[in-house]
Amino acid sequence: MTRIAPGDLIGLGLLGVRTRKARATLSALGIAIGIATLVVVTGIPASSRQALDRQLAALGTNRLQAAPVPDRDPPVMLPAESVDMVARIAPVTVASAVADFGQTVARSDRTGAGDFNALAVLAAKNNLLQAVNGRVRAGRFLDPAVEHFPTVVLGSVAAARLGFADLAPGQKTPQVFIGRHWFTVIGILEPVPLSPDLDRSVLIGWDAAGKWLRFGGHPTRIYLQTTDDQVEAVRGVLAATVDPEHPGDVLVSRPSDALGAKRAVERTFGALFLGLAGIALLVGGIGVANTMYISVLERRREIGLRRALGANRGQVRVQFLTESIVLSVLGGAAGVLGGVLATAAYCAWQDWPLVVPGRSTAGGLTGALAIGVLAGVYPAIRAARLHPTEALSSV
Repeated sequence: MTRIAPGDLIGLGLLGVRTRKARATLSALGIAIGIATLVVVTGIPASSRQALDRQLAALGTNRLQAAPVPDRDPPVMLPAESVDMVARIAPVTVASAVADFGQTVARSDRTGAGDFNALAVLAAKNNLLQAVNGRVRAGRFLDPAVEHFPTVVLGSVAAARLGFADLAPGQKTPQVFIGRHWFTVIGILEPVPLSPDLDRSVLIGWDAAGKWLRFGGHPTRIYLQTTDDQVEAVRGVLAATVDPEHPGDVLVSRPSDALGAKRAVERTFGALFLGLAGIALLVGGIGVANTMYISVLERRREIGLRRALGANRGQVRVQFLTESIVLSVLGGAAGVLGGVLATAAYCAWQDWPLVVPGRSTAGGLTGALAIGVLAGVYPAIRAARLHPTEALSSV
């Protein structure tokens, strides 16, 4: 029995690819389309899900609120240290608060006692914007540099009602009158979708409210942010953390409905990935198997000649199996590249973040290799079983 070196055997396996370039290109194109489909149908939904996750995150899926139970006599007061205690909960990333302590605001110190503009004066922690995903439209927000001074930040509706459209540089700094003191307006907020009550509020620094308006330090609403997977767990311990002695006096908001929608989207996309990827691989495998089967039928004379010259069945099997694997791997590599480029182009058009799951590219190449093996097994076995006389006599 003639022995062939492994290198020569691989060369024989590549013979069909080199001598039949057009057929090899079309065969590789078939598997490339299948793998590209796999990358596209995982990359585009993953990118879409990332964009959707950002939109849902803006709705507050990972945020909770705690407040005293309303309509109690006497009114419920949360402990002054409750915000610090909430911040110590391990999954909590941000904890902030506001406090309504019964003050009114006016544009002038000449305003009558009966005048009412439906604006709330709130003491606010410096990290409030981070907790409610808020942004400053003009000026600046409260920070340690100004927290001890009589300064305020206006919500978007409050600014409009008080007659402050903007804070233009070079103009006289506007002021408002609160509790017999003038407060300088240092900022105006954009609308806050997660907490629209802040739009109708005048925000004073926590320490400044205590210094100038005798604020006692008891919060009336606590805002916190955690991770999506820990929202329910944090909610379960929040009331007892805010007020350990009277947890029943604390009203905790339930997780946002958007969180449930987000998780439903994740489950739906997961099922979609599995189904479409399976179809793409099946189509590519059938194409390669069909190509290799036809190749065996067309090359029977070559197979017979090799067998007559001493090639055994194992060598013939390896030759055709190698050719099948090479076609699939080349097609798989081209498919991964084409799929990534197509996904990138579509994401750029939709203004989505580009997300190509690593498992789809690795799975594409691994799948191409597996397809090459599976699709080449039967044609390789059929080629090896051809009798030399029968193969040489074929026309």
